[in-house]
Amino acid sequence: MDIPNLSTNPVSSPTPSTLPKFSLSLTVISVSLILSIAVGFWASRLFPFSKDNGKISLTTQEQAISTDDIKNKDEIQIGKLYGDTATVFKDSASGTIEKGSINGVGTHILNREGGASQRASLTSSVVDLDLFVGRKVEVKGETNASKQTAWLLDVGSVKVLE
Repeated sequence: MDIPNLSTNPVSSPTPSTLPKFSLSLTVISVSLILSIAVGFWASRLFPFSKDNGKISLTTQEQAISTDDIKNKDEIQIGKLYGDTATVFKDSASGTIEKGSINGVGTHILNREGGASQRASLTSSVVDLDLFVGRKVEVKGETNASKQTAWLLDVGSVKVLE
């Protein structure tokens, strides 16, 4: 038994002229999107964005003094910043620097308020910490992992407080 077609409009298969025109534009958009992502990725690898460019600082930039130019402890001035100011350090602490290490870790110790439990081991390849022994300072740097000491700080800059 055949089912009769009750529709008044005859059904015909789509021809190339009746297909939607957006398939070509969708292909062009897809290819251009993939190419622009690939070009952007490789451009970022060949021409990396510097970390210092584009930063806006709300504080005034302090002029750092290199410890290489200082030959005597008497040349150290209160309020001056010594070391690296180009890098932004996330860790800071204040206290008095003394020569020595905690459990053999670090070259110097930062004695902070709160007693022996608040001491920090210090190392630095940027600043000569021997110049600041016995002075109250604010140190900025990066914390490193250590199993022998509670806090190991790699000092990048030192500001003399007293």
